[in-house]
Amino acid sequence: MDNETGKTGRTWTEEIEVAGAELVDHIKELVKAGNVRRVILRTPDNKLLLEIPLTAGAVAGGVVVLVAPVLAALGAMAALLARVKVEVVRTDQPER
Repeated sequence: MDNETGKTGRTWTEEIEVAGAELVDHIKELVKAGNVRRVILRTPDNKLLLEIPLTAGAVAGGVVVLVAPVLAALGAMAALLARVKVEVVRTDQPER
C-alpha cells in the first residue's frame, strides 16, 4: 500500500522522561539511532522548551557534529532542570 500512496514510511512518537543531567547523553544516543526525525523537549507539565528537527537517514557522525551547538545549549538547559520530557518522533523506512 505504501507504494501506491507514495508515502516514505510510518511515523510514530514516543515520550521518555529523563533527569536533566542525563539529557545530553540521551539526545546523543537518539541522534546516533538514525531513524529519529524530530526531538521535542517539554517540561513535566508539557510546556514546550525546544524542538530539534533532525535529518532522517543522515550519517550519524555528521549529524552529531551538526547538532553540537544544540547539545551545548542542552547542557546549559539541563543544569537548570530536574526532569525533562523528551518526545521522539521516529520514522520507519519502507521496504524496497
